[in-house]
Amino acid sequence: MNAPPPAILQVLPALRSGGVERGTLEIAEAQIAAGFRAIVASAGGEMVPALEALGAKHITLPLTAKSPWAMWRNAAALAALIGATLRPEDGSLCLAVGEGYALDLAAALRAKGFRVIRRVVYAARPSTALPNEAQNALKAGRIHAALFTSPRLAREAMRLLRDSGLQETARCIIAIALSPRIAAALAALPWAEIRTAARPDHVALLACLEGQDVLGLSP
Repeated sequence: MNAPPPAILQVLPALRSGGVERGTLEIAEAQIAAGFRAIVASAGGEMVPALEALGAKHITLPLTAKSPWAMWRNAAALAALIGATLRPEDGSLCLAVGEGYALDLAAALRAKGFRVIRRVVYAARPSTALPNEAQNALKAGRIHAALFTSPRLAREAMRLLRDSGLQETARCIIAIALSPRIAAALAALPWAEIRTAARPDHVALLACLEGQDVLGLSP
């Protein structure tokens, strides 16, 4: 009997519109094209139908919950999912994770007999201040548009503007959001305009840059 193709599981809080979510779909599409089984676990969202249309499988779990008890239950549920899909004798499992993530999952999988290799592939570090070059450009009015691909990015950018005393420069900047959720986060500052991409992908995001106003030119 032929062994099933390898499976790659992606885990994220939800599949609502956003840069990370769109990247998840693109990775799943590439996995399927390469002959892998693509599985995504999340709390769901409006991008689930698009994911499933690619041929990927979606598993709904309450992954937006942040309480220790909920995180422990989610780790157990993910371990059960992996245990039902793979066998320890099939080989080692590699967990590619963000710093501080998936410790409970690694422990639960090891308890099931899997050899787990956990590797930190990224760590998010908020900036402490706007670079001098950026501050000078804002003061000189040389920034006409800004792209935002996640609510967290929007919040951090606005925090840096406030900390630098440059929040009023937003009045001369067109804020371009990848999704309505990001646009809602941006409403905390008085931007010249907030534009939202027609679709949650980078082609639609870049399309919002069209127009002389974005280039700082008079119509």
